[in-house]
Amino acid sequence: MARQPTRSAAEFLPAKITLPALQEAAASCEGCDIYKNATQTVFGEGSPHAKVILLGEQPGDQEDRTGHPFVGPAGKILDKALAEAGLARNEVYITNAVKHFKWEPQGKRRKHKRPSAAEMAACRPWLTAELQVTRPDILVCLGATAAQAILGGTTRLHAVRGRFIETEWTPSTFVTVHPSSILRQPDPTQREAEYERFVQDLKLVSRRVHR
Repeated sequence: MARQPTRSAAEFLPAKITLPALQEAAASCEGCDIYKNATQTVFGEGSPHAKVILLGEQPGDQEDRTGHPFVGPAGKILDKALAEAGLARNEVYITNAVKHFKWEPQGKRRKHKRPSAAEMAACRPWLTAELQVTRPDILVCLGATAAQAILGGTTRLHAVRGRFIETEWTPSTFVTVHPSSILRQPDPTQREAEYERFVQDLKLVSRRVHR
């Protein structure tokens, strides 16, 4: 069982739970220590009435600098794949399980560092509130960390990828890879193969939401 956080985002939640109120309140969140090295909170964006929510792990370097989710290299892959799958970005809501960028220095770069279970738990009230407000038809978990945030900490991506699973948030929770994993493939052939598989996953989502 994950150790309960000594601090939590719960104390920063607004009295009235709406997406604008949540976004404003999250800007001053200090529910865990990740905020200390982050530029700003990166909250979810999109329509509160979106049928599909895309959930990633956490913002990256460019997201941290701009304040918007999925605007870096992984975001460009996601946009392209969504378009090919028949899902417009303005039709979905995009967010992350953790709202601040956790990183460590690597030369002049800021290298992504995976959030701990305690940090995930501390940030969870924001995600819970987002899901309570939006109540999506389909929740798409991008990558293992996002899947674990919804399905539990022992979830293995390969075991649940491409399946629709009923959860407390929606009867159709779907798991696929995070687009950043495509960028990490060692050669162009593998990157293209993984990208095509990612598009095929999103087409399953598109067909279900448009049926």
